[in-house]
Amino acid sequence: MKRWIAALLGLLMAPTLSLASTGEHEADRVEEAGTVMGEILNIPDNIPQDLLDKAECVIVLPSVKKFAIGIGGNYGRGIMTCRTGEHYTGHWSAPALYALEGGNIGFQLGGEETDFVLLVMNTRGASSLLKSKVKLGADAAAAAGPKGRNAQAATDVVMRAEILSYSRSRGLFAGISLEGTTLRSDGSANHKLYGRELSAKDIIRLGKVGAPASASKLLSVLNHHSPVNKSDPKSLQN
Repeated sequence: MKRWIAALLGLLMAPTLSLASTGEHEADRVEEAGTVMGEILNIPDNIPQDLLDKAECVIVLPSVKKFAIGIGGNYGRGIMTCRTGEHYTGHWSAPALYALEGGNIGFQLGGEETDFVLLVMNTRGASSLLKSKVKLGADAAAAAGPKGRNAQAATDVVMRAEILSYSRSRGLFAGISLEGTTLRSDGSANHKLYGRELSAKDIIRLGKVGAPASASKLLSVLNHHSPVNKSDPKSLQN
């Protein structure tokens, strides 16, 4: 009798386990990132167009929530996509899944659900993120991003930053400092989304997989709003 019960439970649980292993949660995350990016780029006082046009990569972390693990433990999940081509001059790549970690997120969130968008402004910053875990402010220069139609009035600190960060919470959109937090590739999530072991570099720079259907909105939004990299060509060859 016990064997029959165990067999029945196994059959009932199998569809659930199958769904969990196919990367549905990861696909939802990619799709939500596309929605967030589209909404933010349609805000009148949004990310300056000239900064977006000079970004090599974009990171979108939708619906990050503050929660406690011990003291100040916070965790956000999202995606990173970069322009393709040897010198980042092509269309936007298939997304790799990334995680944002660190106590500082808690101070920024204040208990609210928050969307984050980060612009990676040079090839050095992009290379660092593709290779290993990066601590903002230590491994990569980071700053709160300016907003508005253009960034001509931005400070030297912002213009020297490798990563510019923005947040949206309760409808309010603003540049925000995420110094002290850490960004890393989410390897297990990438495995679930693409069905095999892939590094962020495999996905973004080497193009070993095509973009999943869940990324169609994200890539459409970025290719529409910023189809061409307008950085100084010499800076892209470093």
